Amino acid sequence: MSRPSAEAYRELKAALAASLPAEQLIDDPLRTLAYGTDASFYRLVPRLVVRPESEAELRVILAECRARRLPVTFRAAGTSLSGQAVTDSVLIQLGHGWRGHELLDEGRAIRLQPGVIGARANQLLAPFGRKIGPDPASINSCMIGGIAANNASGMCCGTAQNSYRTVRDLRVILADGSLLDTADPESVAAFRGSHAELLAGLERLAAETQGNAELAERIRHKYRLKNTTGYALNSLVDFSDGIEILKHLMIGSEGTLGFISAITYQTVVDEPHKAAALAFFPDMATTCRATIALKRSPVSAVELMDRAALRSVEREAGMPEVLRTLPDGAAALLIDVRGHDDADLAARMDEVQGTLEGIRTLEPVTFTRDTDRYALYWKIRKGLFPAVGAVRDTGTTVIIEDVAFPIERLDEGVLALTETFHRHGYAEAILFGHALEGNLHFVFPQGFEKPGEVERYQALMDEVAQLVGVEYGGSLKAEHGTGRNMAPYVELEWGPEAYALMWEIKALFDPENQLNPEVILSRNPTLHLENLKPLPAAHEIVDKCIECGFCEHVCPSRDLTLTPRQRIVITREVARLEALGDSAGEADAVRLASLRGGLAYHVDATCAVDGLCETQCPVGINTGDLVRDMRRRRLSQRAGLARRIGRHFDGVTRLARGSLRAAGAVNKLMGDSLMSRAARGARRLSGERVPLWTPALPGAAPVRVLGELPDAGDDRPRVVYLPSCATRMFGADRRDAGESRSVMEITLALLDRAGFAVVIPERVDSLCCGMAFRSKGQFDEAEHKGRELNRELLAASENGRYPILCDTSPCTLQMQESLDACLALHEPVTFAHDHLLPRLTIRPLQERIAVHVTCSSTRMGLGEKMIALARACASEVVVPAEVTCCGFAGDKGFSVPELNASALAGLAEQVVDCSAGYSNSRTCEIGLSQHGGIPYRSILALLDRASR
Repeated sequence: MSRPSAEAYRELKAALAASLPAEQLIDDPLRTLAYGTDASFYRLVPRLVVRPESEAELRVILAECRARRLPVTFRAAGTSLSGQAVTDSVLIQLGHGWRGHELLDEGRAIRLQPGVIGARANQLLAPFGRKIGPDPASINSCMIGGIAANNASGMCCGTAQNSYRTVRDLRVILADGSLLDTADPESVAAFRGSHAELLAGLERLAAETQGNAELAERIRHKYRLKNTTGYALNSLVDFSDGIEILKHLMIGSEGTLGFISAITYQTVVDEPHKAAALAFFPDMATTCRATIALKRSPVSAVELMDRAALRSVEREAGMPEVLRTLPDGAAALLIDVRGHDDADLAARMDEVQGTLEGIRTLEPVTFTRDTDRYALYWKIRKGLFPAVGAVRDTGTTVIIEDVAFPIERLDEGVLALTETFHRHGYAEAILFGHALEGNLHFVFPQGFEKPGEVERYQALMDEVAQLVGVEYGGSLKAEHGTGRNMAPYVELEWGPEAYALMWEIKALFDPENQLNPEVILSRNPTLHLENLKPLPAAHEIVDKCIECGFCEHVCPSRDLTLTPRQRIVITREVARLEALGDSAGEADAVRLASLRGGLAYHVDATCAVDGLCETQCPVGINTGDLVRDMRRRRLSQRAGLARRIGRHFDGVTRLARGSLRAAGAVNKLMGDSLMSRAARGARRLSGERVPLWTPALPGAAPVRVLGELPDAGDDRPRVVYLPSCATRMFGADRRDAGESRSVMEITLALLDRAGFAVVIPERVDSLCCGMAFRSKGQFDEAEHKGRELNRELLAASENGRYPILCDTSPCTLQMQESLDACLALHEPVTFAHDHLLPRLTIRPLQERIAVHVTCSSTRMGLGEKMIALARACASEVVVPAEVTCCGFAGDKGFSVPELNASALAGLAEQVVDCSAGYSNSRTCEIGLSQHGGIPYRSILALLDRASR
C-alpha cells in the first residue's frame, strides 16, 4: 500500500466529523504522540486518532478509511510488547463505550466487550468462584480486546486455558464493515449468505491442510507449545466449519483480520486454597529435570528463574536472605499449588513433594500457605522484568524476548540460548518463564543510539530465530504476539508452505491489506529494526520509565486527557526536541511549540498528583512528583504569595468560611438551578479562572466547637485531634438530610463516646500539613508549614506519647512522609478500626452503603481495613468498580471540574440504591456527592451512627 497523502487524512477527518463528535477525532501533535505510544520499543505517530463509542461508529470509520485506502490499527490498553498497536496512519482507540459485560450460566461463561480490563472480568466472576482462563502478568492493566487479539496466556493459563481454547463466541466486525455474532443464529445464517466466498475459502484451506499429513502434524506440534507466532493455523486442523475456523482465527490475529467487539469466554474454576514453594536447585540442568517431572503433577504454575534473575531482586526490601547466598549457576522454581479445600490442597502438596524426591535441591522444599509469604514469592517472580528496567542506563530500553522450547529439550535450549546471548555481548540478560510450557523470557537492556547497537541486536535476533524456530522446533513468540518484532521471522519459523497459507488467510479477510499492515506478516526483512522508540533523558524522576502502561487504569485523568505514561512520553519528546537546539529543523521547531502549548492543560492542570501511579509502576515512579516539580519551576515567581498565605493561614481559612456563608446565602435566594447557571457563566466569562460553584458545596464549618471541649485533665486515655484545614473550612452538606453536623462535631462526639480525652493543638487555625502548597509546587512553604505543624504536634502529644488523629486521609499521608517518626499519626480508618471499634458497642445499620477508598488510603494500604470497618457498621457495602482517585485533588474539583467529573463517570449508576456514601477526605466527599447523587460523609459518621 502506497503512503497516503496528508490531504487524504484531512478529507477523512472532515467526512467523519459529519457523524462523530469533534472530541472523538484527534490529530494534534501532543495527543497523537501520547495516544499512539504503546509498551513496545517502536514508535509510530498516527495521523489521526479516532475514538468510536459503538459498533455503528466503528463501521462508519472503516468505510471512510476503506474509501480512501487508509490503513487502520486497533488499540486497547497498549500494554503489548511487540509493536502490534502502533501506526503512522489511523489509530482506532477504544472509548468509554466498550466496557460492557454480561454474566452467563451462573458465571460459567462471561460476555465481555474489548475495553473491559482483565482483572475487572475476574472481579465480576469472583462471587461464582470462577475466572477467565488467560492470566497475563499485565492483567490488572490490559484489556480483553488485547488479551483475545494476542491470545495472551500467562503463568497459570498454559495452553489449555488460553483464549483460543476457552472462546465460546465472538462478535466481530470485518474489514468490509460486516458484522458477525457467532452466538446469534440469525447473524450466522445471514453471514453464511453474504460471505459464502470467505467461508468457502476457509473451509477449502482447512480441507487442504488436513489432507497434507506433514503440514498438519507440524501445526499440531507447534501448538503443543505456547505459540503466538503467525496466525492460528491450528484452527485449520481443529475445525472444518467456516464459522468455527473464522472464530478461532480471530484469536491471536492482532487486529489484522478484523475487530473483536465482544467475546464470550467459557470460564474456569478459580480454586481458592493456595500454597507456594520456592525451590532452589544447584544448576539449570537439575532445574529443568525437576520441571519435566512436575509436568505430570497437580501444580497450577511452575515459574523458572535463573541465578541472574534472582540476583536482580535479591537486595529488594523483604526478599529472603537465602537469595544472596546462592552459588553461581543455581536456579529456582516457584511452584504454585491450588485446591478446592484444605484436604485437596494438602494432598496435592504431598504429591508434588513426592515428585521432587530424588532430585537434588539446595534447601528442603517447603510450601507456605501464609498469604504474606505467598505474595512475597510471587513478588519475586513478577519483579524480574522491572528489575532490569530500574537499573538500565538512561536512554536505553528494555527488551523482553518470549520463546518456547519443547519441554523435553528445555535444558538443552536454555543452555544454547544463554550461550547465544553471552556471545553477542548480552551477559546482563536474565532468564525466567513459565517452565511447564517450556516458555522462557529473556530480558535485557538495549540501546539503539550508539554505533553498532542496531547491528548487534539484529545479529542476536537472527541467531535466536534460527536456534529456537528451526534447530529446536520451538516458537519465537510464545505469548506476547508476533507484532512487528517477529514479523520478519515468521517464515523462518513456520516454513514456506505454512507461511504462504497465512498470506492466503490474510487475503481472504483483508484483500486490500487495510487492517494493521506490517503486523504478523511483512515482506520487509528489516521491519523489526525500523521506527525504534527514542528514550532520551528527560527528568531524573521518570527516566527509568519503561512505558509499560501498568499505571494507566488507576489514573483519574485517563479518560479526559493523559495518563502517567503519556505524560512521560510528552515530557521525553519535549526534552528530545529541546536537545536538538540550533540543529532543529523548521518542522521540529513547530512541533516543539505545539507540544509546549499543550503542556499546561494536558500534562499539568489535569494531573491530580495523587501518586496512585506509583502503586502500579514496576519501577516505582510517581509521575505526580514530575508534575509537582514542573509546577515548582513554573511558579517560582509566586513564592512570595505562597509565603504570605502560609504565614496568615488562620486568616485565609476565616476568609474561606466567610465565602462559604456568603455563597450559601446567595444560593438560598437563587436556588440550585439558577445559581448553577450563573456560576457556569461566570466561569466562562473569566476564561475558566473563576472556581466553579456546585450544589454540593457545603456550608462553613463551625470551628467554635474546638474551643468548647471539656478539660482533658481527667484519667481517660488521651488523643490529639488535628482537624485538617479542609474540615475547618467545609461543614456538612446542606442537602444531606441524614447528617447536619460537621466532621469536627462528629469526631469529637465519637471520641467522647469511646472514652477518650481530646487534646487540640495550640494555634490550630494556623496549622496545615503543607500538602496544599506542595501539590502546587511551592515546596519551600510546604516545608515551613510542615515544620510548624511538627512543633505543635510534638508539644500536644508530649513528644509522641499520645496518638494523633487527623480526620483527613491525604493530610495524614503527607504528615507520615514529612513529620518526625516518633509521632503516632492516624487517619480516620486506622484509628476507628484499631482504637474506636473495640471501645464501642456496634449495631450494624440495615442499609446498603457505598465506600470510596481514597488514593491516599490506597497508597497507605488501607483499602481492606476501610471496607472491613464499613462492613462492621452496615449490612451491605458497595465499593464501586474502576473508581480510583476521585480527581477532586484538593481544589481541582472547583478549578478543573471536568477532571472530577471524568474520574467519577459511572459512579452514580453503581451507588443508585445506596442510602449514603462514606470516605475519609472532606474535599473528596464534595465531589463524590456531586457526581454520585447521594450524600458522602466521613467514615467516622458511619461509625458514629452504628454506635449510638
